[in-house]
Amino acid sequence: MFLTRKHLSRRTILQGAGASIALPLLDAMIPAGTALAQTAAAPATRLGFIYFPHGALREEWEPKTTGRNPKYPFILEPLEPVREYVTIVSGLRNKAGEGGVPHGITQETWLNCVHPRQRKEETGVGVTADQIAARYLQKDATLPSMELCGEPGGMISFRTPTQPLPMEGNPRKVFISMFGQGQTNAERQANLRTTGSLLDYVTEATAALNRKLDAADRAKVDSYLSSVREVEQRVHNLQESSAALADLPEAPIGAPDDFGELLDVQFEMFALAWETNRTNVITMKMVEEASMRVYANLDVHEAFHPTSHWGGYPERIANLRKIQNYHTAVFSKFAQRLARTPDGDGSLLDHSIILFGSNMGNSDAHDADLLPEALIGRGGGLKGNQHLHYPKDTPLANLLVTMLDRAGVPADELENFGDATGPFSEV
Repeated sequence: MFLTRKHLSRRTILQGAGASIALPLLDAMIPAGTALAQTAAAPATRLGFIYFPHGALREEWEPKTTGRNPKYPFILEPLEPVREYVTIVSGLRNKAGEGGVPHGITQETWLNCVHPRQRKEETGVGVTADQIAARYLQKDATLPSMELCGEPGGMISFRTPTQPLPMEGNPRKVFISMFGQGQTNAERQANLRTTGSLLDYVTEATAALNRKLDAADRAKVDSYLSSVREVEQRVHNLQESSAALADLPEAPIGAPDDFGELLDVQFEMFALAWETNRTNVITMKMVEEASMRVYANLDVHEAFHPTSHWGGYPERIANLRKIQNYHTAVFSKFAQRLARTPDGDGSLLDHSIILFGSNMGNSDAHDADLLPEALIGRGGGLKGNQHLHYPKDTPLANLLVTMLDRAGVPADELENFGDATGPFSEV
């Protein structure tokens, strides 16, 4: 596709007092008479890593057949609307997460496949896959990577073998960091206290931009800003809810009624960060390992962690499948949002590779074998709509190396990654 519109920089932002709002990719950002793929505005391959704890009940996750168009078991059923983008990868093992390790080590070895005792500062062994990707995929994005969570606790991303990156679980802080970067500390504090909209600060800048755009781009900007305003209101509602509960004595352990909304808002931040070229690499931990969260919304009244130790308790198995199906449903809503969002010559999901998985297989046994892993997206030429089952003991590291390879990370960066033996060609 060739375009003749005036060229607008991909780095164009809407700037106002206390607000700085990046824009999605517009047709006007593609130089006149140039194919999109030949421009700096061409979308980069984006990598996402989304973690859920306590593995998955194998018979409720792993399809019974391999190849194209597999029938999804219960936990995977919510992915049906995006199945054309989904590759289920079975048979993988991560030896670094074995040996009776505590839950913290389970999640922090997911993306590097190296036990803490084997990490080496001088060689870089132990850097996680997301941070290797961040070195090469920043392109003209603002940040190398972002790390989000739905529940605070342990880390997943390691910039160096010994330097973990904190994961932000406060949607308000994420929103302000993306859209409310005041020029002074006073401005930033005022933004945190505002009950209005940050978009009010960029009204003039928006009007000036619209005068330069055609009708299609104006509609795209309007739709995008509506999304920003909606998520801003949702963040504000979460904040108000938290403030209202702050003075209650001895609140019981468990999920607040709005935990699902918190996850949805964090995923919306994730999508907006990709849509506005904030970063090309994002890691998100949905729930903490050994979580004591209670899923009352699912009529599950025992905490998640003891529920995950289900041996001999049919009720726990029934409750665990509910929780794991729910996590997939929340993720699927996000994936569908990406599939609907235009991005150059496709959608955000067309240009992404997302790993949705866990570093535990059987949560009752705490093993790291037969791991539940799925790739979602068409970035790097992924085929989608298939189930691949590799021989027993195939390293999880091979899947991570495959993601990095498909995203264009140089081959020499992949040679000593965990216990990898090479990328998969079948995906």
